[in-house]
Amino acid sequence: MNMVNVADIPINKIRKGVFEIPSDYKKFMRVPARLYASTELLDKMKADQTIHQAINITSMPGIVKYSLTMPDGHQGYGFPIGGIVACDFDEGVISPGGVGYDINCGVRLMKTDVLEDEIRPHIPQILDTLFENIPSGLGLSGKVKMSYAELDEVLAEGSKWVVEKGYGWEEDLERTENGGRIEEANPQKIDDKSKKRGAPQLGSLGSGNHFLELEVVDEIFDPEVAKKFGICETGQVAILLHTGGRGLSHGVCTYYLREFEREMRQDKVLSQVLDLERELACTYLSHNLGMDYFEAMSACANYAWANRQIGTYFIRKAFEESLKKSAEDMGMNLVYDVAHNVAKAEEHEVDGKKRKLCVHRKGATRAFSAGNENISALYRDVGQPVLLPGSMGTRSFLLVGTKTGKKETFGSCAHGSGREMSRTKAMKIYRGSEIKKELESNGIVVKCRERTKKPRKGPFDRYGELAEEAHGAYKNPEVVVSCCEETGIGKKVAAFRAIGIIKG
Repeated sequence: MNMVNVADIPINKIRKGVFEIPSDYKKFMRVPARLYASTELLDKMKADQTIHQAINITSMPGIVKYSLTMPDGHQGYGFPIGGIVACDFDEGVISPGGVGYDINCGVRLMKTDVLEDEIRPHIPQILDTLFENIPSGLGLSGKVKMSYAELDEVLAEGSKWVVEKGYGWEEDLERTENGGRIEEANPQKIDDKSKKRGAPQLGSLGSGNHFLELEVVDEIFDPEVAKKFGICETGQVAILLHTGGRGLSHGVCTYYLREFEREMRQDKVLSQVLDLERELACTYLSHNLGMDYFEAMSACANYAWANRQIGTYFIRKAFEESLKKSAEDMGMNLVYDVAHNVAKAEEHEVDGKKRKLCVHRKGATRAFSAGNENISALYRDVGQPVLLPGSMGTRSFLLVGTKTGKKETFGSCAHGSGREMSRTKAMKIYRGSEIKKELESNGIVVKCRERTKKPRKGPFDRYGELAEEAHGAYKNPEVVVSCCEETGIGKKVAAFRAIGIIKG
């Protein structure tokens, strides 16, 4: 990648919180690169490769309107995390880097009718039970065992298969994006090595920034919409679950990146994209390989929804065991489940005409506005719930999709705080044991895997995973959410604070 000093890049202000780099800045740019950011967030984007990546992804053949970077945007693989590209479905491309290694990494929010005072004495027991039943950590297997034939059924059916096996309620499907299933999924397009990695991991949390948090409603901004989502009062207990496609998705992304690179060398236009940046591997959806990846990615997305659905089952069981009440009596309904690493076939208006597009959302959340027929009938009159988790010790947010988002961002919004510090750097600055102590002093019970091996160099940190995910390693979610609201791409509904955390 040929780097240019950020100070030399023409970043024009369109309006408050919206900036644009014109398409005539570089010969390879097919459209402008648009950034949604406050001045503070824009400075953070300038500190890594985010802006360069936002410019480079405008080279995608078939891209329409502009590339987009959300307020939580930061450097990723090829595409910035928080990056959005929509390509014409018939003439454009699909890129694994525009989806990410963790396909359908996403978040689901559950609400309860339980209040904080009632749950406080039971938090340690609930976390211990969840830690046992939803394994967290690199490579760990889940509690649900299945044959390879059953794995193919999960890949094809997603959450539906899980609910039919008794791991959930029928209404959970209505409260999941796409009903927890992308119909174009084809398990046969996934290589055997990836399937072997994924088969044992269904119902697990994984590692990195994945988490399960017990939350309390801290503030309600829009009582009418909040009530529609089941959020009725401060002090109400909720649960946030963040995980994705585990080793299966990583394997599929790796496999197709290699295949794409080989095919791109045979095409003059695609090879120019590859020469610009190897991480932008892509191919046309009209080619067999492009559709193979789309179908394999869709199957991985179904697996991830099934994974979070099984997590929901064990969350309800943990509450039932600890509070001695049924999940139904505690009102443990799913609010919504959203994907934030996926490419989907959607219709959007471009230059006054509806077009079928392949919308890549990498570290970005679908945020459809009221009236959209793709939203569950439960929420169609108010808009789709948008989940924006904070980092450990900061607030998380529930927003709702807007008409501005429909018009400007292909119905998309930010997906979280966004990292501003690498894990390696965070490990040098923070100590996990100190992070744990700080969180617990603020009334937040923390559970994570403890390290047992001492490193060859440096001090031994038993809770090293917590250091990697320290709140200081992330942008301030309050700033990110404010930018979403100021620019009109998301509207605040409620904020939550954590009272119990399980980290991957």
